Amino acid sequence: MEQDRQLVVKSNHIIEASYRMSVAEQRVILSAITQVRRDQPKVTDAVLYSVTAAELAELCGTDPKTAYRDLQNAAERLQTRRVTLILEPDGVTIRTKRRSTICWVQRVDYIDQEGRIELRFGKDILPYLTGLQREFTRYALSDVAKMTSAHAIRLYELLVQWPEGHRVVELDDLRRWLQLEDRYPSIKDLKRRVLDPAVQQINEHSLLMLTWSQRKTGRKVTHLVFDYAPKKQPAKA
Repeated sequence: MEQDRQLVVKSNHIIEASYRMSVAEQRVILSAITQVRRDQPKVTDAVLYSVTAAELAELCGTDPKTAYRDLQNAAERLQTRRVTLILEPDGVTIRTKRRSTICWVQRVDYIDQEGRIELRFGKDILPYLTGLQREFTRYALSDVAKMTSAHAIRLYELLVQWPEGHRVVELDDLRRWLQLEDRYPSIKDLKRRVLDPAVQQINEHSLLMLTWSQRKTGRKVTHLVFDYAPKKQPAKA
């Protein structure tokens, strides 16, 4: 993959959307997003994007056999993946608040002998990936490439959306964004299974150093507080 194709750009509506994907599926989608031509006035859903196991193995530092297996599994499941957005009224096209569920892709082909996926994004998702002038988030694919937690990737996106280095998130919102409404009901389990592993991977693999704490309303944990800053680069000799 060429360096100028390594930038992930998403509308903030997608950053804060409700969806769940495996790490392998996220890697495919993010790799395809880096190929979207944002300098063109309109990108249609006819454009085909290609992602290979060899590229992912190199990018993510994984074993080639594992990359081939993960790519094949992703091809089988991406067709069924949906994303749910909460759209607020804008006074123009959206009159009332609505919940909109759309497909990530309209078609996925797996070319077995080449270890390659070809996909077309769904036409309803493209406005959130291209032609973005405001309210979008971008980061380098390499920032998340070596993460093995799907929650770590999502949390990282939520942090870089707010470059100020401090973000307070309602716990209910985070559960909805990650589709964890019915999983890990206690904050102790959520911390052990989701938050701590995600924070560890962000600190290990990304350019950020992250700490977090919890905030209570009464006796109940209702908010999570994230503080983060770019890692200090070693001084040049």
